[in-house]
Amino acid sequence: MRTHQLVLQWIEGQLSSGQLALGGRLPAERSLAEQLQVSRTSVREAIRVLEAMGVLRAGVGSGPEAGTVVIADPTAALGSALRLHVATSHLPVKDIVETRVLLESWAASRARPESPSLAEAARLLEQMDSCADTEAFLALDVRFHLALADAAGNAVVSAMMGSLREAIQDYAGRLTGNLPDWETTAARLRAEHRGILAAISGHDGGRAARLVADHIEGYYAEAGLGSGT
Repeated sequence: MRTHQLVLQWIEGQLSSGQLALGGRLPAERSLAEQLQVSRTSVREAIRVLEAMGVLRAGVGSGPEAGTVVIADPTAALGSALRLHVATSHLPVKDIVETRVLLESWAASRARPESPSLAEAARLLEQMDSCADTEAFLALDVRFHLALADAAGNAVVSAMMGSLREAIQDYAGRLTGNLPDWETTAARLRAEHRGILAAISGHDGGRAARLVADHIEGYYAEAGLGSGT
């Protein structure tokens, strides 16, 4: 086992046992290296790995932001890994879209009408109504769908959704060049968003799930994401 993995195991054990919690700080680099009898280089390598995974944030200097702090950003590593594998064509975009349909349909079927996230989705839709810029519209669309997922109250689904959306956001933007009329498509997307919100607000999770699936698949079909893409 490489020595930095010993550091990773120790930190995982501290988190699992509750001795390290969200917002907590790791011992100083020198102290941790001495405690675990490894080099400071191994400690730094382990911290870099956990920073990339969204588990730690390393601050420098002095003051309240100094030190290595435990954070919680599960989408960081998932999103980065998915983007890289999409770039290598190891994960076909169509497979990611299908996975997104599964997750979003499940989330829509269980979204809670009283959830603050659903109210946020409604506010985002209002902003989309007056958004003429395609890139800004797509950014709001991302936030709208994440809010719908959050309304289901499942943290794992929310994290996975955030990662999937991040992985395909650029691709979705590039596909707009294949659309015959962006303004017409944008108007249709807004109307479909309203239908999804209405179904959730009306406690019709089954209809909301079907509408979400049709909404996602319809956009990619119109933009030319076929079965062989």
